[in-house]
Amino acid sequence: MRAMSSHRPPRHPHLWLPLLAASQVVIALLWGWLGWQVGLPLLLASHALCLWGVLAPSSRLYGPVLTRLPDDGVWLTIDDGPSDDTRAVLDLLDAHGAKATFFLVGERAAARPELVREIVARGHGIGNHSQTHPQARFWALGPARMRREIDEAQATLTRIAGRAPVWFRSVVGHTNPFVHAPLRDAGLARVGWSARGFDAVETDVETVVARIDADLAPGAIVLLHEGAKHGRNLAMLDGVLACLRAKQLRAIMPMDGPGQA
Repeated sequence: MRAMSSHRPPRHPHLWLPLLAASQVVIALLWGWLGWQVGLPLLLASHALCLWGVLAPSSRLYGPVLTRLPDDGVWLTIDDGPSDDTRAVLDLLDAHGAKATFFLVGERAAARPELVREIVARGHGIGNHSQTHPQARFWALGPARMRREIDEAQATLTRIAGRAPVWFRSVVGHTNPFVHAPLRDAGLARVGWSARGFDAVETDVETVVARIDADLAPGAIVLLHEGAKHGRNLAMLDGVLACLRAKQLRAIMPMDGPGQA
């Protein structure tokens, strides 16, 4: 199990705002002093940096994100459930003696609460993955809608599981400036990944497993999915578990607990 220091909710979720304002003032001064030939490229570069901070899953521009564990184990994380795959996924994990954290969508959990309770009863973790999973527009949500997505999922999962999640994963990994204030208020820490195979969209099992296997190492956080339309998530997980066994790596979960970042 991981130490509590892995759990790092944001402490200063609005720090980006004065820093952004200061950068734009500096750019405006340089524009006036050196002309548009310098000012315009700097302005465009600053906006590109802000967008990169939203779209890059491992970006810490707006707040902390956990992408590796300082441990010799591997953290399996499974997104987008609960689904028709959930029980089979649980059976497969049990067969390998592996633990995982399921990042659940609130409205899907509300529709299948028995699966959420089964995940917990079998000794696995649950995380907050938004209430409605607005995949196409999560990156552009405003502060009010973003807070609803996080808070409603937190309330839904807490009610069903009997305990509050402490981990959050952004939809598609996109994290705009309005994510971290509700995370701080709910005591949630954001989780990214260090190994992925694009298993939500890729249909070839061997390709997915090979991509993940290339990054399987002590401390890796593996991104997996359940319930994809191609119906091969279970075979992909089985392949990843076989790779873990071949490399003598353990599938573990970090310990839930408070921390600071």
